Formats: sequence, structure tokens, C-alpha cells
Amino acid sequence: MDSIWIIIVNYRTANLVIDCLHSLASQISGFVNIRVDVVDNNSGDDSVDKLAALIKLKRWSSWVTVRPLERNGGFAFGNNASILKALELTEPLEYVILLNPDTVVLSGAIKSLAEFMDAHPLVGIAGSRLENADGSLECSAHRFPSPLGELSGAARLGVLNRVLHRNADQPTPPAAAYSCDWVSGACMIVRRQVLEDIGLMDEGYFLYFEEVDFCRRAHQAGWQCWYVPDSRVIHLEGASTGIRARAKRRTGYWYESRRRFFVKYYGISGLVAADVLWAVGRISYLLRRRLHLGTDNRENSDPKWLMLDLLWGDLRAIATGKVRHIHEAGKPA
Repeated sequence: MDSIWIIIVNYRTANLVIDCLHSLASQISGFVNIRVDVVDNNSGDDSVDKLAALIKLKRWSSWVTVRPLERNGGFAFGNNASILKALELTEPLEYVILLNPDTVVLSGAIKSLAEFMDAHPLVGIAGSRLENADGSLECSAHRFPSPLGELSGAARLGVLNRVLHRNADQPTPPAAAYSCDWVSGACMIVRRQVLEDIGLMDEGYFLYFEEVDFCRRAHQAGWQCWYVPDSRVIHLEGASTGIRARAKRRTGYWYESRRRFFVKYYGISGLVAADVLWAVGRISYLLRRRLHLGTDNRENSDPKWLMLDLLWGDLRAIATGKVRHIHEAGKPA
């Protein structure tokens, strides 16, 4: 079987990592070489000691390593620190898997990903089927963000989604494997050659959108990205970041990362277009909701101050020159 390096980036989520490691323990047999590298992004709590104690107790040191870092540079930063170590290995390395701490890997999930990649040499990245704790399906295969996609996503209008189907996500992925633009970094396998072709993840993203950017660069280099539903992973989405907490104000990192992605790939005018179209879609949705016209009238779980944080944050970044700096320093090669 394949040589695989699995990376779990931890920041004060040791208990979640422990559950994830237990789910992986039964899946390591059958691989010539499989390593799990738990990167601790300077949690500042007892995470490293707790994980080290578990590894010693379970005698897992042959396949699990804990790698403490001196600072918390973000998700891409933590993954890159481990990827660099993986690429230094003397033995052949075929695949790297990025795995969130808030996941439980179901039986055969790693094997399914590796076998799919072996059978499809033009595929550079593949992602698992993600399930919520209640068994419902999470959308984990996506279209790249675009200005028209922002209109479609904010409006939440079925007829508009059908018209803009090339820009809109499918609410429920098909049951069979299929090609997509990008897959969730909660469980994502990457062929080593992709890393050699496009390099590491962009550390300009502290959190969120880094896997979108990485998949975009892989596409530009000629690699395919696929969704593999035979690989099943439970994702306690938001458990490690809190982003899914009902009515909670969304962290500024999300808005900064969205801004970086749009400026990097669409320019400053593209960010403005995305915001204008998002605002049109959002206002349309809120009006239809108030008038009970074709919207789901269940309790609103959107983040607090969503429109203010998105639009005012981008306007302020443009006015202060931050966006221009992103445009000049972060343009794709």
C-alpha cells in the first residue's frame, strides 16, 4: 500500500484530536508507511502533554508524532511546517492528507482515498464525504468563489441557483465520485507531485479559504480535484473554530481570508463586484424573508452583524490601502 503522511493541526482542541487518533488507529494496518503528525500551533495549554501521554499509554509512537510550534501562525502555517518535514523524508512519500482535529475517520476512509488516487493519476487532490454528527450530509465539494457565486449564495433563490449553476454549489453532492473545483480541508488528500509543482499553502490566510486557494493553484497547474464519497468522515463542523455556533458573530479571520481570495484572483474590482452582488442577493433574501415569499422561515442562524462586518470591513480595507497591498503582494504567479 501507499506511503501517507497525515497532518492534524491542533490549537487547544486536544480532546478532539484524541478522538480523531482513536478513529485512525484501526486504519493504519495495510500501509507500508503511514505517519500521523499532530502539529500544535502553540496552544498555550496542556495539549502537548495530554497528547504525548496518550501516545505513550497507547504505544502509538511508531505512527504518531506531536510537533509543537513556537507560534500560532494559522492553519496553513501549521500544515506547511509538517509538509516540509514530510518532503524531507528519505523514504518515498506518495500522499499527504490534511485532517481537521474535529473529525472522526470512519472505517476504510483512508484506504478509499489512497485507492482512488492510485487509480486516477491525473487527480492531484481529493476530498472525503463529510457527515455531521447526526448522520446528515455536509456539502464538502464546491465551486470556486466568484462574484456571481456571491450573488447566488446570498440570495438563496432556487431559480437563480439554476440559472447560475456554473457558479453555485450543489446543496447535496451526488452519490458517486465526481470532479469539482475544491474540496473541504477537513479531510483532503494531496499527491506529492502537486506540492512539488505548486509549493506550500499560502500563509497569508490565517484561517479559512486556504484550501480553496490551494485547490485553485492546483487547477491552474493542470491537476484535477475530485470528491470521493466512498471515503466517509464525520465532521463536527466548527467544533475547533466555533464558526457554526448559532447567531455568533463570525470571526474577522473569515472576512480577511475571503477578501484575500477575491483580490488575489479577481483583483480589487472583482472584490467590489463580489460585494455589490452579495449585497443585492442579501437584501433580496431579507426582503423575501420578511414578506414570507419563498424562503425558509425557520429561526435565522446567520452570524450576527454579517452584512456590516463583510461590507464595512472590505470598504475600510480598500480605504486604508490594505487591499492594494494584498493585490500587489499576493497575486498568483
